[in-house]
Amino acid sequence: MNVRRLIPTATLAGSVTLGLVALSACSPSDAADGGGGAGGKGDGRLAVIASFYPMQYLAEEIGGTHVDVSTLTRPGVEPHDLELGTRQAAQLGEADYILYLKGLQPAVDEAIAAAGVKNTVDAATLTELEKHGSEVGHSHGDEHAGEEHAEDGHAEEEHAGEGGAGTDPHIWLDPVKYAEVAKGVGASLEKADPDNAEAYRKNTTALVERLTTLDTEFEKGLADTSTKTFITTHSAFGYLAERYGLKQESISGLSPESEPSPARIKELRSIATRDKVGTVFFETLVSDKTAKTVAADSGLKTDVLDPIEGITKKSEGADYVEVMESNLAALEKALGAK
Repeated sequence: MNVRRLIPTATLAGSVTLGLVALSACSPSDAADGGGGAGGKGDGRLAVIASFYPMQYLAEEIGGTHVDVSTLTRPGVEPHDLELGTRQAAQLGEADYILYLKGLQPAVDEAIAAAGVKNTVDAATLTELEKHGSEVGHSHGDEHAGEEHAEDGHAEEEHAGEGGAGTDPHIWLDPVKYAEVAKGVGASLEKADPDNAEAYRKNTTALVERLTTLDTEFEKGLADTSTKTFITTHSAFGYLAERYGLKQESISGLSPESEPSPARIKELRSIATRDKVGTVFFETLVSDKTAKTVAADSGLKTDVLDPIEGITKKSEGADYVEVMESNLAALEKALGAK
């Protein structure tokens, strides 16, 4: 019989904020708005902690009724700049299983390393990470995904701390890569909790099938468009662009909070005219001010392209697949799908 180490119920009763994110500028009332407890509820389920929504989604879909999933990043929080409070970081050591994406959240990486939990899975090791600059315009199989725009302040070395050595961590926005990660997560849950291995295998198969269907929808929907270029706030969509033969032009590079240089804004105007771009995309967790300024300056419209770093009331859908389908509809509209 597999013995699992669960967090005592009394620990959870002591604080409704256990396992939640505590941002340095966040009030106690803010911290209580989202997320769950940091561990099991004494009912035999595996106590799982996920670093942010894409990892939470995998854990919940694959774990099903056999896991109790908490997320470190509460709804509405931009995950890149996440910081953990001392108490929240301490809860990591009491988890049975941790799922995270190394390189996306430095503070989380440090806390997880210090926790020393045996069943700790880095999603970045379950697929191949690539380099994507501010422009990604490559078809399937292109080997030049690492091209840079150093002259505009978007060189990959500026982002060496995100994903490691300039690699792009946004793998979940490519359904194919996300499916690869799902398979690895399923296998790791089987190992962590062999008593429920059959259920994990079944749930993994169902999720991979759903992601395969999503990939087919994107491939068909974006196969024939008036333009292949889209402008977005930051370079979250490099994997998606590469997968479906599109060309991503970002305002701010890989970091959502970076300010674009005047040269970059001027270049985007030229790109929009040359490639017949009609829309500038912004996202749900970051201010839309820059995107709207760029759009107004170039006479373009704005719309949402959600990087799905967290599900909020602004998200067009209840879960990952539904938001991705909303993203597809937005891209089809903006790119002039036929």
